[in-house]
Amino acid sequence: MLSTTYSIALSGIEGSLVNVEVDVGNGLPSWDIVGLPDAVVRESKERVRTAIKNSDLTLPNKKIVVNLAPAHTKKEGAIFDLAIAIGILKNANVIQDQSLEEYIFIGELSLDGSINKVKGILVMCMAAKAFGKTKILVPYENRFEAGVVKDINVIPVKNLKEVVDLLNNKTKIEPFVSESINLKTVVDTKIDFSDVRGQENVKRALEIVAAGSHNCLLIGSPRFWKNHAFRKITYDFARTNI
Repeated sequence: MLSTTYSIALSGIEGSLVNVEVDVGNGLPSWDIVGLPDAVVRESKERVRTAIKNSDLTLPNKKIVVNLAPAHTKKEGAIFDLAIAIGILKNANVIQDQSLEEYIFIGELSLDGSINKVKGILVMCMAAKAFGKTKILVPYENRFEAGVVKDINVIPVKNLKEVVDLLNNKTKIEPFVSESINLKTVVDTKIDFSDVRGQENVKRALEIVAAGSHNCLLIGSPRFWKNHAFRKITYDFARTNI
């Protein structure tokens, strides 16, 4: 029997849709994951197996094959744990005749079935919206970051059993929406980049750093760093989100 769930793979700051295809069939009990997974993804079989057992849910004692499509895209991290677990439980009829087409599943499973926080959730939510998915299940601790994205239902979940009950219509979880965030703050300073002559590449780099709230390391000759005005501008600009 074949079931398909959906998740998001990250490549830098871009997200791509992943079809998590799970086949449970006859044969010696085994578990294979294909589709260019890294070591963390391959280890998910142990996390998923134990999380299902400790959530008092049924794990099929059969041959399980998980394919992460498209196969040519590298899959990294533990973010596919929840999607894999739901695919298996759908095959085992633990999840009833519920269409999963509109859902995106994101989350790393602990051995007790709880769902851990993951990185890159904002990009994943934006990608899910771009791919036309209307609901995305995210770890509860990621709810504030995920809720920033508008026009998509962000559903924060704490554990695997809660997700199963939600999909079986035994419980209801309201979509989470974060409060509006003002990403622009004003720093009162008497000097700005117009006071710096040249250094166009450095100024451009600092603009990108401030826009994305990234870290920045500037390396140059001692004379370069003796310019107190430039150090002051760099510090003030780094504190400003634009």
